[in-house]
Amino acid sequence: MRLFLLTALTMIAFAANSVLNRMAIAGGTMDAVSFGVIRLISGAVVLGLLCLMLRGGLRLWGPGRAIGVLALLIYLYGFSLAYRALDAGLGALILFGVVQITMFAGGVLAREAMPRQRWIGAAMAFGGLAWLLWPGAGPQVSVVHGLLMAAAGVGWGVYSLNGRRSGDALMATAANFIWAAPMGLLVGWLVPKGAEGIVIGPQGVLLAVLSGAVTSGLGYALWYSLLPRLAASVAAVAQLTVPVIAMAGGMLFLGEALTVEFVLASALVLGGVAVSVISRRAQGPTISSKGS
Repeated sequence: MRLFLLTALTMIAFAANSVLNRMAIAGGTMDAVSFGVIRLISGAVVLGLLCLMLRGGLRLWGPGRAIGVLALLIYLYGFSLAYRALDAGLGALILFGVVQITMFAGGVLAREAMPRQRWIGAAMAFGGLAWLLWPGAGPQVSVVHGLLMAAAGVGWGVYSLNGRRSGDALMATAANFIWAAPMGLLVGWLVPKGAEGIVIGPQGVLLAVLSGAVTSGLGYALWYSLLPRLAASVAAVAQLTVPVIAMAGGMLFLGEALTVEFVLASALVLGGVAVSVISRRAQGPTISSKGS
């Protein structure tokens, strides 16, 4: 139960990133590139300080570090740039749909056991997401921004798969952010800023720091600590709850519309997650008993 609750808390943090990012960019208080840069640097600072206080130092090398840093950068900048045009919930929908495909593929390549019920549950959940994206069922999606979010989804999927090898979740996440920060500054300088140019307002800075330090930095450290105890396919399916949470947050904080399609598709997504995760308990533990 403890592991379930921690996983749910992590999904809420992931959804909050979509809402915070969209709130800053759509509100005109920060441009997308600057948001990504400040988010990355604030996460690196907070995680680095935590490692110094709790671990007594920093260890910047480890297995899969280069992959983790590159995947993090692809995710962060694809995510921020995509939110120039996508609603919070819709962006999360594309992101975690691609994450599911990426992580399921990783599980298949790793020859992870895939019970039939998990495939059924995953298909149900993904079907709910596809329903919301079907032409005519929701807002039209910009191809460019949709592809940017899809790239972010691949980046996050690889980042999550890579995190299953981390021994110390906090140290691994801190190292990824610290290595990515200077590279992110370079990327931020090179990437076109868009028609609005550089926009940095106090509210935007606050939202970016909150996203970087709390819902990203601490949220990712918690996620890395959970990943070794979750099968790749279970982790993928669990993340399909994020678009539902993000859409609810978008409706609550950003005035995005509530539709019948959203309610029905959300029920399908959550039902699919339940089938995929609960079904495996009958065949063996879905989640390691270490966290129970």
